[in-house]
Amino acid sequence: MHWLPAILILPYLFIFLKIYRNLLKTKQYHSKSDPGIFVSVVVACHNEEKHIPSLLNDLANQDYPAQLFEVIVVDDHSEDRTHERASGFSGIRNLKVIANDGYGKKRAVRTGISASKGELLITTDADCRMRPEWIRTIASYYTDHKPDMIICPVKLESKPGFCNRFQELEFLSLQGVTAGSVISGNATMCNGSNLSFRRETYLSHYSNLHDELVSGEDVFLLHSLKKEKGSGIRWLESPDALVTSSSASSIWSFLRQRKRWISKAGAYSDIFTVVLTIVTFVTILLEIVLLVSAFSNPVYWPVVATVFLIKSVPDFLILKNTARRYAAGSLMKWFLISQLTYPFYVIAVLFFPVRSSAGKHFNSPSPKGT
Repeated sequence: MHWLPAILILPYLFIFLKIYRNLLKTKQYHSKSDPGIFVSVVVACHNEEKHIPSLLNDLANQDYPAQLFEVIVVDDHSEDRTHERASGFSGIRNLKVIANDGYGKKRAVRTGISASKGELLITTDADCRMRPEWIRTIASYYTDHKPDMIICPVKLESKPGFCNRFQELEFLSLQGVTAGSVISGNATMCNGSNLSFRRETYLSHYSNLHDELVSGEDVFLLHSLKKEKGSGIRWLESPDALVTSSSASSIWSFLRQRKRWISKAGAYSDIFTVVLTIVTFVTILLEIVLLVSAFSNPVYWPVVATVFLIKSVPDFLILKNTARRYAAGSLMKWFLISQLTYPFYVIAVLFFPVRSSAGKHFNSPSPKGT
């Protein structure tokens, strides 16, 4: 009877092995065409004076024609010199630096899109770095396939120490699940640090982005688009399309960020995303419960080991595949200790306190062009 709870691991095994099988279908994209379309890059930022010059330098060094793209930096009430540093940058032909007309990243993105004029929009963050081929690769993929949304790869910068390595591995796992689910035709998540979509796509779905929540403009746009029959959501596999983002500076900022991410889960309406969330949480809870039970009754130790091993199989396969594709294979030596730590990390995130945003108004007006 003590083996009966182990059955609860089977849905996790089935879903994540399926995601892994889809990852095996990944094919690297090579830019073949000269897109010739106008692209708008939107950067929503808050207190990013240290990072914004590097990002703008990367954008200034793009090999895409300078007259065919614009960069719109939206300052979300920064208390440092973000606005000054961005406004003083002279290396980009079409650069706009504007103030958020509300509060929070979601409204900042909308403010930037309202000020944009490109057919194709790309969102990224101030702490991201990219190759010179970044815009051209995304624009080329768009002209080749004409999707409504292009989900592009993101990786964290590499730093020493277990906390940083854990962040990198956890983020790689999210990227693996993202790519695998998109390739299967059932996308679950995306990352606004490197996301592209048609202007018309955003204008058609902006009302479904849950303005009552501070974040989630990327995932809610994806979920709203999935409901549209015949919508095109594609994964762009290319090192030239990848951006590298900064990792959280401390364990507390890391937990705070992840708490913010999961706080919007209650508003998810996409069935597969909800199922995936529940199955993952039940599996982690099962690991914790069995571990506690084993300390009071040793008969559960074989069950603990079995559940841990079963869960580790798809996790390892997805991570190994993603680490190889992202040229981060050395991270796999941290897999075992990260796997042992993960259930306690999830519990820590769940119980981490959330800072109140009371007094701020997040509801946004309609973007221009509706």
